[in-house]
Order: sequence, then structure tokens, then C-alpha cells
Amino acid sequence: MKMKLLLAIVDNEVTDKIIDAAREAGATGATIISNAHGEGLKVEKTFFGLDLSGQRDIVLFLVVAERARRILEAIEKGGRLMEDRNMGLALQIDIEDAVGLRGQLTAMLDEIKDEV
Repeated sequence: MKMKLLLAIVDNEVTDKIIDAAREAGATGATIISNAHGEGLKVEKTFFGLDLSGQRDIVLFLVVAERARRILEAIEKGGRLMEDRNMGLALQIDIEDAVGLRGQLTAMLDEIKDEV
């Protein structure tokens, strides 16, 4: 089975929204890495050494390739990534191989059996 890794780097205010949207589109789970920090084109201003930029979460979804684009689009809509400036980004990466998916793999196969 071909799989994709969807990676979303989003403002922590929309993390739950993108997870909900991804689940509705067919994602079976997510891994959240909290309190990420980065810089865009312009460095955010600080106040007495305190960072004024919002906290980011990195959300990882391992999904079957057939559903990847649909889930990616749901993430974009759920997080309003194209509407709001600096809300975040999402991308997909091909996965060559993965282990440790025994429980999820059965659920993934059951859900897509009619699509493949």
C-alpha cells in the first residue's frame, strides 16, 4: 500500500480544527508536536526579549496515498491556510516504507477497500 506523510505546521489555535477536518476526510490519526518555533520572511518583533509570534504545532498524518490530496485540501480549509496570513502550511511527502502500523493498517485497509 502506498502511503503519504501529511505535515502541517499551524498556529496552535487551529490544530484541533485541522485534525477534525482531516478525520472527516479519511485520516485515521495524527501525531502532534507542540510548541514549535520558526521564522518567516520577516523576523517577528520581540518585547524585552519575549517572542511575540504565536506558538506553532507540527501535526503529522500518515495516510493512504489515494486519500492524501483530499485530506490535504481538508486541512487547508479547516485551518484557513490560504485565507489568513501566517496561519501555517501543509505539505505531503511520499513514504517508501513504514513499520509499527499493525492496528492502524487494518483500519486503513478496511476504509479504502472500495476505493482501490
